[in-house]
Parts: sequence; structure tokens; C-alpha cells
Amino acid sequence: MKKILLYPLTTEKAIKMIEVENKISFVVDRKANKEEIAMAIRENFGAKVRKINVHISKNKKIAYIKLGPETPAIDIATKLGMI
Repeated sequence: MKKILLYPLTTEKAIKMIEVENKISFVVDRKANKEEIAMAIRENFGAKVRKINVHISKNKKIAYIKLGPETPAIDIATKLGMI
């Protein structure tokens, strides 16, 4: 089984997205698709995923994951030790 979620993004922009937009950002496996990313978020954090946008930059694939209102992104960030 390949690891899909490599590590969370902890830039200033990513932290602001957690607080304002209820989005969390992860660097993910380059071969992972949106469905696999959503499944990994559900399995690891029990979070409901609304939407996923992906972006490839500097040979990294970054997933911006919009969570449902019943799952605050700040809770996941706290579990991961980001905040």
C-alpha cells in the first residue's frame, strides 16, 4: 500500500486557509488522484471532504482539501501539531 498523504503544508498561507476557509493542505504522492486523497483523509482523520484542488509545483503535488462544516480543519491541524 502506497502512502498518499506525505506531510501537511505549514506555510503562512496554509495556516490562514485552515483558520479562514476550513481547508487543510497536504503534500501528496504524485500518482495519487483526488478520490484516493479523499479516501486517505476519511480513513486517517474521519473527516468529511467537500472538495479537493491539486497543484503541482517544484516537483511536489499539493492538495488543498476543503472540509465539511461538521469537521473543523483546525482540529486536524491540532492533531498533527501544526497549531
